[in-house]
Amino acid sequence: MPYISWDDKFITGIRLIDDQHKKLVNMINDLHDAMMIGKGKQAVSKVIQELVDYTVSHFSTEEKFMIKYSYPWMLPHRSEHKKFVDQVSDFQKGYNEGKISLSIEIMNFLKDWLVNHIQNTDKKLGPFLKEKGLS
Repeated sequence: MPYISWDDKFITGIRLIDDQHKKLVNMINDLHDAMMIGKGKQAVSKVIQELVDYTVSHFSTEEKFMIKYSYPWMLPHRSEHKKFVDQVSDFQKGYNEGKISLSIEIMNFLKDWLVNHIQNTDKKLGPFLKEKGLS
């Protein structure tokens, strides 16, 4: 059973964003699997780096839409993105330096943040973008 199961409650109605969210869910599931089977540090570091890189890319996609269509809640939305990237980057640095281990607490943080962000913050962005003609 996956750590996070994709569900209709995650759908924003914007195909590109939903596809990227699915990939983020899969990447967190991959990281959880790596932790559970005890993959080596190098393999886990690679998965963390891929997650960080893809998250930054995904946030960039959302933010480009927000700028293009003058999304009225852009600043708090971008602030959430920045805070998350900063937190994950701090974790990554600590992990790579051997100061932090990949734990269920870290996994729960990633899961809770993503689920809450999609279901609350991104769910507001989807209908706004649909009104602008995106699908």
